[in-house]
Amino acid sequence: MAVSRDRTVRRRALADFRGDLRRRYTDDQILGELRACAERLGRSPTMREFATDRKTRAHPQTVVGHFGSWNRAKRLAGLPARRFATVEELLTQLRGLGEELGRVPTGRDLDERRASLPSKSLYRLAFGSFTNALRAAGFDVPRAEERFERALLQGERLAKRLGRLPKLADWALAHARDSRFLSEWQVYRLFDHRRGGWPAFQHLLRERLEREGVEVAPDGRLRRRPR
Repeated sequence: MAVSRDRTVRRRALADFRGDLRRRYTDDQILGELRACAERLGRSPTMREFATDRKTRAHPQTVVGHFGSWNRAKRLAGLPARRFATVEELLTQLRGLGEELGRVPTGRDLDERRASLPSKSLYRLAFGSFTNALRAAGFDVPRAEERFERALLQGERLAKRLGRLPKLADWALAHARDSRFLSEWQVYRLFDHRRGGWPAFQHLLRERLEREGVEVAPDGRLRRRPR
């Protein structure tokens, strides 16, 4: 429990620190830097061009943090904004979202921020899939086989903690307490092709536990086999 509280304190401290950094620049200062960069380039700058301009002080992510999106900041600065972002801009915004959330972003996170972030379809168009975009941005996104094994390993640990096979609600609670857990719906979808995602997962988890010498009663309760 103490670890959880410490983690919460660190996240709050980090959020405050980032807020302080953002407050070092006023909106007018950032818009002024955008206009000045555009004058030096002779065109509206991309995120990469702004970041590599040695005369600018703010980072592109600071601009996004202030105004919600790169193109909105440029429109407020009176600069033309492209309809589609570059690959680097897409990755920068995805990394920024991950920093804000403190975890790997999901498609739902993008849906909830449609007014300020690119859509999932744009990431799919640019990278082939949203998962490919996450990997390109540097996030650790396990492949299907890795997720399959991770689900069973996490299920084994949770079952031993509960003393029974976990239910969907048990998993949802575990995921809410520890973001390293796959979500309950990620697990469900992994095993859904086996007819009934959660029962299929519980069946394979039961087999795994029994191979390790843990007897699973018909009601799902665990008991160690006598030696």
